[in-house]
Amino acid sequence: MTAPTRHRVMLVSRIFAPEPSAATFRLGALVRALAGAGARVEVVTAEAPDGAGSLGLVRPAEDGASGGSGARPGESGAWDARGGTGAAPAIPARVRRAPVLRDPSGYVRGYLPYLSFDVPLLWRLLRGSRPDVYVVEPPPTTGAVVRVIAALRGRSYVYYAADVWSDASASTGAPKVVVRLVRALESWVLRGAAVVLSVNEGVTERVRELGARQVVTVGNGVDTDVFTPGEASPADASPPADATLPTDASSPTGANPSADATPSARPTRSNPVASCESRSGYPERDSRGERGFQRASEIPDGPFLLYAGTASEWQGAEVFAEAMPRVLEEFPDAQVVFLGQGSSWDRLSMLAAGLPEGAITLHDPVSAAESAVWQRRASAALVSLRPGIGYDFAMPTKMFAALACGTPVIFAGPVTSPAARLVESECLGWVTDHDAGEVAEAMIAALRAADESVAETAAESEGDRLVAWVREHRSLAAVGERAADAVLSAVTSRG
Repeated sequence: MTAPTRHRVMLVSRIFAPEPSAATFRLGALVRALAGAGARVEVVTAEAPDGAGSLGLVRPAEDGASGGSGARPGESGAWDARGGTGAAPAIPARVRRAPVLRDPSGYVRGYLPYLSFDVPLLWRLLRGSRPDVYVVEPPPTTGAVVRVIAALRGRSYVYYAADVWSDASASTGAPKVVVRLVRALESWVLRGAAVVLSVNEGVTERVRELGARQVVTVGNGVDTDVFTPGEASPADASPPADATLPTDASSPTGANPSADATPSARPTRSNPVASCESRSGYPERDSRGERGFQRASEIPDGPFLLYAGTASEWQGAEVFAEAMPRVLEEFPDAQVVFLGQGSSWDRLSMLAAGLPEGAITLHDPVSAAESAVWQRRASAALVSLRPGIGYDFAMPTKMFAALACGTPVIFAGPVTSPAARLVESECLGWVTDHDAGEVAEAMIAALRAADESVAETAAESEGDRLVAWVREHRSLAAVGERAADAVLSAVTSRG
């Protein structure tokens, strides 16, 4: 990068490592890229959720590794001698945390949780250091706080638009008055930003319509050092704090941080060849559960399809469970594993209760390294978008995590959406409407391809192609560098 060094950047986000979220991935990549360009980064965020340590994502600082934090009463933060915080040596930033209210699933989601972060944020930023530029993560309420503080301090700010929150509110059935208020606030925040970072062209178009002056499409991606086609290396046992189970970059829904299940590692089974002819959390009380499903404790021996990440209103992941009766007619031992959390969990549990035992299993979130093991073993990864609710432009991150492991995807959703067009044009898997009957046929095709892929060389060659495509087009490191360049340009353009 050619940007000047030693700029001070303050990143403000209610979500940060080690909390499981797609935001954790991209913000971690941004921080590392900024530090690589010579910037000094400070992160203002919430206290890590209970159970985050059980994900294997938090590594305490070694004795004598951290210096004075400068943290104020009620906040925590320390510099690690290797360039990161004591809680996350891989993150080269000072992290200031404060208590926050979380919903029953452990996520900062909903009116009161947002307020519990945003209201104290005014005081935290006023009494904090004065950076050269702010970077703020949604929701728009947080962006509004940063716009006020930036104006008071004569500084620019960059808004990281991983989603259009007013559209998200409308898609989840929020009252019209709430949607109008969110849209007005979001538009105000976007108009005031020196630069808006966008995760895809669909978001770019929407934020421009809402008044953003300068938009940089940085894309979204995955950590190709964690999501790999090979077996987990010893280093993967303790992944960096920003390496967590990916949810979707554009999702305003929550992630359940409570997870400590460790799948057993078995020999990797060949991934199927993707077809180019496709057509266009809640804790269990015991291993069997009382919510209509059996909890997965290890990777299945037989063929299985994997849905990894958030399952909420706008994804419509239930379509895969609804397709299972037809799939079981062809593959009686087939399974679908849901690895993650979300508001659809109860509905998925009910659908699983009407199927043979083990046909559908639901698993708590796991670390990225563990998720990658599941991805490698799956016959295909399941990705969905519910059409017609304002999310057709979304580009789910879980898709790239699977492909980076050499596993093709089954995309169920709007067949004219950017995600569907990408899967088809690059031959990354199967595309179908968000319809249980059509989805079932795609699932059967994927299982059949895996069952028939006795030609190991062909299967491995196809997997290698998928991996190479992700590394070239959807590397998280490249996304972080593009975002960092845009952030530092906001400093230099201000002069």
